Amino acid sequence: MTRESHRLLKSSLPSFIGNVEARDVYRGQADVIVCDGFTGNIALKISEGLVEVFEGLLSKDLRVVTDGVENGGAPLLGVNGVAVVGHGRSTASAVRNGVLMAHRFASDRLIQRVQGDIAAFAVPHS
Repeated sequence: MTRESHRLLKSSLPSFIGNVEARDVYRGQADVIVCDGFTGNIALKISEGLVEVFEGLLSKDLRVVTDGVENGGAPLLGVNGVAVVGHGRSTASAVRNGVLMAHRFASDRLIQRVQGDIAAFAVPHS
């Protein structure tokens, strides 16, 4: 499945760069990293842990960007609709911000824009 996914992405996306090493995740080489749910969850948990460890060292502005309470969650792509995934420890403020984020995604037609972008790069299969 991994090899087939790699082949399809490579043939469909002109800017596809291929496999990314874990050490390169935060270096900005890729705008999007695709992985299975288990691996993605580990990456998210490690990222959250790093934020907690360095929280006292981060400026307030950077904390706002990385804090799950402030942004409410992350969009879940691959479903036919708007879905925002929040943290299991979300506070009422985080849930509110996640709902506001979902509303913004719906208002901005995020799903339709992503579908259009994917369709623009799709290679017809014979």
